[in-house]
Amino acid sequence: MSPSATFPPIPVTPETKASLEAVLRDGESLTQFIESAVSQEAAFRAEQAAAVARARKTLRLAEKGVGLMTADALLAGMHVRAEGAQERIRAAVAAKHKRSSG
Repeated sequence: MSPSATFPPIPVTPETKASLEAVLRDGESLTQFIESAVSQEAAFRAEQAAAVARARKTLRLAEKGVGLMTADALLAGMHVRAEGAQERIRAAVAAKHKRSSG
């Protein structure tokens, strides 16, 4: 087991502490709750930073005219995907009717 680090004390109002303690799960300590919340927020921020980086890269490419699609091409692709989905639904419904009547 590696040595653990500690966070600095976090001053909160008694109301905040009471509201946190009220949502703890059975057997969960306030320390466990805080550690989990901090870990989740750190993971969220890392994903957010990665998404922003991807968006910035896409914008840079768009400014250069790379990878852009016309509205007509986009709509045509959406139409093809919608037709495919409709066909899969029809096939699934037909198969269900065949099983129930067979």
